[in-house]
Amino acid sequence: MLWLLLLPLPLQALGATAKTLGVSPRLVSEYVPSKSNTWTCLDGSKQIPWDYVNDDSCDCADGSDEPGTGACPNQPFYCQNEGHIGAFIPSSRVKDGLCELDCCDGSDERPGVCEDVCKEVGQAHKKKVEEETKIRKTGSKIRSTYIAYAHKEKKRLEGVIEASATEIAIRENEVIRLRDITERAESLSAAALELKQQSPLYISLVTHSNALKSLQREHKKHLQREEELSDILNALRTGYNPNYQDMAVLEAVRGWEEMAGLPHINDVGKDSVSNEEAGVQEDTASDVAEPEEALDDEMWSAEELEKDLDDLLNSDYVSLLLEHDEYVQSPTEGSALFDIASYLPDSVVPQFEGFRETLVSWLVTLGIIKGETPSSTDTSHLRQALTDAENELKKVKKEKEDAENDIKEIFNVHGYGLEGEWKKLDGTCLRTEVGDYTYEVCLFGEAKQIPNKGGSTFSLGKFASWNPSPDVKPGEEAYYQKQIYNRGTRCWNGPERNVVLLLSCGTENTLHSVVELEKCEYQLTGTTPALCRPLDNFGGKEGKNSNASRDEL
Repeated sequence: MLWLLLLPLPLQALGATAKTLGVSPRLVSEYVPSKSNTWTCLDGSKQIPWDYVNDDSCDCADGSDEPGTGACPNQPFYCQNEGHIGAFIPSSRVKDGLCELDCCDGSDERPGVCEDVCKEVGQAHKKKVEEETKIRKTGSKIRSTYIAYAHKEKKRLEGVIEASATEIAIRENEVIRLRDITERAESLSAAALELKQQSPLYISLVTHSNALKSLQREHKKHLQREEELSDILNALRTGYNPNYQDMAVLEAVRGWEEMAGLPHINDVGKDSVSNEEAGVQEDTASDVAEPEEALDDEMWSAEELEKDLDDLLNSDYVSLLLEHDEYVQSPTEGSALFDIASYLPDSVVPQFEGFRETLVSWLVTLGIIKGETPSSTDTSHLRQALTDAENELKKVKKEKEDAENDIKEIFNVHGYGLEGEWKKLDGTCLRTEVGDYTYEVCLFGEAKQIPNKGGSTFSLGKFASWNPSPDVKPGEEAYYQKQIYNRGTRCWNGPERNVVLLLSCGTENTLHSVVELEKCEYQLTGTTPALCRPLDNFGGKEGKNSNASRDEL
């Protein structure tokens, strides 16, 4: 009969357990009766007998006396879920006869209604977490390469900006120079320009240029003929019969081998030498056999002739003539021997300048000297050169401006992320086939619907923003889990096509699904390593749940 003496103990323990049913671990310490066997509602509004707690009758205004019965509305019920993760469900779902997945221990229902499956659920959850952790670890490594790319891209853009600034300064000076030459040439009469072109210096420059062009043309002809002769001799060398005693052929072959620095064909075998190999050997041997002649300081090397001669031959000699004329006519610095105005007092100089202009005007009127006539000179090539220089300057300025804008976006929380992890994916296109269409999203660009069997491609919208929800702060992981693409091609009798792209952590950049939620409103899902933040930095709800799962498991 010893068991009868122990019977009250488990009943008391059972009673204590019943009173704390549905109470979260954080509040268990509050559910203890006083010495007088009473209990105070959590809001402090009243005291009730301890027996009233969890008696299926709502006595406290805040409902705190019924944490495990569902008698009080809007009261959370806590499922212990041993072997898995504890969870809250609303009181309306307590004792409703349905087995809740969130309450895998069945504590929300009467005994025997729901089995305790927390062990199985916990194991499945643990396996899922491990798989997600593995994916996140791999993805975070890929993400780190994206961040490294962003830093390299920032450095590259800084180099572009610096180089562009230098080039802009050079091209601005070039534009100023060409504009001055063009304006002077356009104001110069045709007769005056023709007279200047009779200068011995100009004639000599043009003559030398024509001579160099002729030499270049003949040189290229000789190079082509030399290449053709080399092919003929290589073919003769590899194809002749040494047993046929034709001394002329033999001498020609040996002479070619000696000049080209090639081994005798009988020593290497006919099959081991091809025309291409012979040509390579020829070039190499020629370089060894004929050392380069030492060049004077001002002589051009073969490489310079090949690279720079065309630019020299395309020089604008009219512009050079005008620049030379300006240089020659400019007074020597510090010399005022023939400058009459320099000998006059400053107060008299304006009157002297006016007198000189009047005198020149009279002389022109009387026909003693010729005045300048409106220009009839063909200066179109100068004007074109100025236009080209101005266009190049605009192009370089645009490149610098684009680089400056890009560098601002790389580590911008609203752009490519605080760490620049999205810069690498700018323009990366993700595709998936659904039915008769291929759906394509080029990140930060445009989304498209492409028919697989021919037909028109429809724009589903261009990138507009990250997650626009006011409940999400820029920089949070949730902020980068949604992209908005809008203002696509308008549907027939409908709105413009729009896309919401939902992204999650994954080891690949890919699309998984496409759903048309409403007419012309598409939801696409996909994965990307850019969202795989390192585990030690992985915060938010997921991080808290991970910690909770470790505590419970």
